[in-house]
Amino acid sequence: MDFLPRHIEALVFCSSDPLEITEIQKCLSEMFETEIPVEHLEKALEELTEKYLSEEHSFSLEKIAGGYQFLTKPAYLSSIAILQKHQSQKRLSNAQLETLAIIAYRQPITKSEMEQIRGVNCDYSVQKLLEKSLVAIKGKSDSLGRPILYGTSPKFMEYFGINGLNELPQPKDFKVEDNEIGNESD
Repeated sequence: MDFLPRHIEALVFCSSDPLEITEIQKCLSEMFETEIPVEHLEKALEELTEKYLSEEHSFSLEKIAGGYQFLTKPAYLSSIAILQKHQSQKRLSNAQLETLAIIAYRQPITKSEMEQIRGVNCDYSVQKLLEKSLVAIKGKSDSLGRPILYGTSPKFMEYFGINGLNELPQPKDFKVEDNEIGNESD
């Protein structure tokens, strides 16, 4: 099945989100009107991954957020940085980043719980995070008034290049400064 890598390459290239192997299988099985074994798809994905590791390509095929996506290699960071500067409207503000961090570590969480942690109103930040699909509504709390519960979305994983919440930095990963204000010295 030498044709599989080229078809998979086209599917992954055209998808704006990481493409899961089950979705690849569905598309190709429909196209060829026969069930494509997962083992053949995995072998083709391995071939493609190796192909794009060579220096002649500026991007690589990466497994991210449970699917496959083409990502630019780190050597081209400065070129991409210029493009991203021009697309800065998509960047997150400090308030949005703080709110998103609270949601990521405390999910599912209500807006009032976020505001209690941040000490300020979070309406605008939560709205912008919902618009950018980084946050999703996860249901309603059982507490009084049944407030909405928020959590991260698959787009969050993609945005930060992680496969799961277990890959988020843990407090032990943060370096504590020696002379941090507010810490008592012994």
